[in-house]
Amino acid sequence: MSETMTAGLLGEVMAELAVLEDPKMREANEKRGDDHGVNLSKLRAVAKRLKTQQELARELWATNDTPARLVALLICRPKAFERDELDTMLREARAPKVHDWLVNYVVKKSPHAEDLRVAWMADPDPVVASAGWALTSERVAKTPAGLDFPELLDIIEAQMRDAPDRLQWAMNHTLAFIGIEHPEHRARALDIGERLEVLKDYPTPPNCTSPFAPIWINEMVSRQATA
Repeated sequence: MSETMTAGLLGEVMAELAVLEDPKMREANEKRGDDHGVNLSKLRAVAKRLKTQQELARELWATNDTPARLVALLICRPKAFERDELDTMLREARAPKVHDWLVNYVVKKSPHAEDLRVAWMADPDPVVASAGWALTSERVAKTPAGLDFPELLDIIEAQMRDAPDRLQWAMNHTLAFIGIEHPEHRARALDIGERLEVLKDYPTPPNCTSPFAPIWINEMVSRQATA
């Protein structure tokens, strides 16, 4: 696709997203740090129509507009990004939803995922580090071979209680996944969760599982036993 055609399509997509903007939805989203008011189902419909377009995805990302970046993450080719490009994108991802979609829809499918996981976990920026822990949760659940579970639990035990919100949330996910998926470490995971009490009082809607690790672990293990 030529630069002229891409530029024209970029303008069309930006105009469409602007029409979808809902001030009330923006107000609700901004309370969670997400600066957009576009219904995500409608946004996904835009992306579905566009299909995969890597060049357009890069153009949409470069706008620094949150809805445009969300569309970009849905129409890109995850394996087409270089390692340093993904690192830069994560550091540019201001909105929590952009951060989450970038990690879950793009980085997890990238050949650079493991390299970035290790680097991000050690990053001094807690938001960047939270991405490393999100990738670690993925490995705990799906490809655990080679992970040092006692070391992960040591770090969680020492740092999770006082970690900033997004990092704390990601570490708590790893703790819960260790307890759910790996019975040999379940007792320690439960003990850490009980003592740290992270997210113990988190408001949980009816029929949803609490993110408090001991409740979460026991609930999921119970479901596995009766499945």
